[in-house]
Amino acid sequence: MPPLDPAVATVRLAVRRAPLPPPGALVLVACSGGPDSMALASAAAFALPRRGLRVGLVTVDHQLQEGSAERAQGVARWATSRGLDPVQVCTVDTRGRTGGPEAAARDARYEALIAAAHDHGAAAVLLGHTREDQAETVLLALVRGAGPRGLSGMPVQRRREGVILLRPLLDVPRAATRDACLAEDLPVWHDPHNADPAYRRTHARALLSSLVESLGPAVVGNLARTASLLAADTAVLDRLARRAARRASTPDGGLAVAALAELPEAVRSRVLHRWAAGLGASRSALSARHVRALDALVTAWRGQGAVGLPGGIEVVRRRGVLLPVDDRIRHASGRQAARGEEQGP
Repeated sequence: MPPLDPAVATVRLAVRRAPLPPPGALVLVACSGGPDSMALASAAAFALPRRGLRVGLVTVDHQLQEGSAERAQGVARWATSRGLDPVQVCTVDTRGRTGGPEAAARDARYEALIAAAHDHGAAAVLLGHTREDQAETVLLALVRGAGPRGLSGMPVQRRREGVILLRPLLDVPRAATRDACLAEDLPVWHDPHNADPAYRRTHARALLSSLVESLGPAVVGNLARTASLLAADTAVLDRLARRAARRASTPDGGLAVAALAELPEAVRSRVLHRWAAGLGASRSALSARHVRALDALVTAWRGQGAVGLPGGIEVVRRRGVLLPVDDRIRHASGRQAARGEEQGP
């Protein structure tokens, strides 16, 4: 028997080392037909049944390119030929979504993957993001001035609507997935959007390539390692913030200003961000500017008015508590203002 190709071995080992669900569970591989996801799907088809797991595949047709339906059906036929079951093609419509074409496609794709997992009772979905994808994510976060959470990049594991999303290849170089596809003669599709300047990820890929050319290939691993280190720190701060939020919570759904004021800024800002999201503010639209305005109600109180959050949500400080504005608060505040009264400390 010929020796196993090193790239194939690298991808299979990464899949085996992933935090997989227990034996008997169904795992779906999200596969676009590109080198990364095809290498992942092939490795999963080989390795996971040996761990007692069932393996299926989902491919998403975004309907953004001519021939996309045929491409998706081709991926599905390949998966069936490799014994993956179930195999599903999800067709999505990205029209009318907010955030630009890149964000619209991503949101539609994740919705489809989660829905497919629910439909088939899958415990986890495997995603084919590589070390270079992680490095590009860090660069994009740096450019937009993101904080530690953004710079933490993509997590290896995240639970979304009861489904575990796993990225086994975050420490695998993109070259290894391409070499694995060549070694196994896998049918690979190269997405033209990867070179489309309309997408931010394309610019990040070009920037990373330039950095590697100027500073050496270690740049990729260093950026990915930065994300891993920050993710560990962020996880600790998030745990502290969850505990602090419970202590600061009031029976009416607000946050006690006195409890917030005692917190370190790094913890307090997380409490405020988490609370604002719980009120219904979109996490993607909730910015540092919104959190700073909420923080000013705690640390720079001068009797200022309501803070506006995404989604038309307003927050006020009333009698030492941060509260979302409802009709009763709004009307009471109006009456107090008419009488020249303060809302309270």
